[in-house]
Amino acid sequence: MKVYVMRHGQTDWNVLGKIQGRTDIELNETGINQAKSAKEKFNQAGIEVIFTSPLKRARKTAEIVSEDKKVPIIIKHEISERNFGEIEGLNFVKDGLFERINFWDYQANLEYENMESVEEICQRVWRFLDEIKQQYHDKTVLLVTHGGTARVIQSYFQGKDKHVLLFNAGFGNCDIKEYEY
Repeated sequence: MKVYVMRHGQTDWNVLGKIQGRTDIELNETGINQAKSAKEKFNQAGIEVIFTSPLKRARKTAEIVSEDKKVPIIIKHEISERNFGEIEGLNFVKDGLFERINFWDYQANLEYENMESVEEICQRVWRFLDEIKQQYHDKTVLLVTHGGTARVIQSYFQGKDKHVLLFNAGFGNCDIKEYEY
């Protein structure tokens, strides 16, 4: 089974460095164009089903990517972005959040300002990945998701190492990574 993972296109909050989390932000024009560019790769990849987060920025990215091939799109809450609670809308750097807390340390598993813990997002996403492995084992799938969720997906395919910080997975807007079960 082949799994492609794609982060949504750019939003205005991405440009401003704001934490989006579950705040439902639309793609900006650059994000729409990024998704259109990414579509060409998927026209050649043999994608049979697309799973997307219900948030607008991911759903729109999935819709654009599937335009030519009309691949079924299944909305899954399990691959929504992490709920960042009361810090959504803040800027990591300007608001000094990097100095105060380590958001992606599985071992610390911080509970902070109504934010979903690292363990909670990992369990949610890892369960979903186990399910699609069983149900879609003979398919090529695309997951259109978010930066935080993409980090968790990457950790799943690297062996669910709970001792690794999940911070530096390196998913830019419309970046695509490929994994195999």
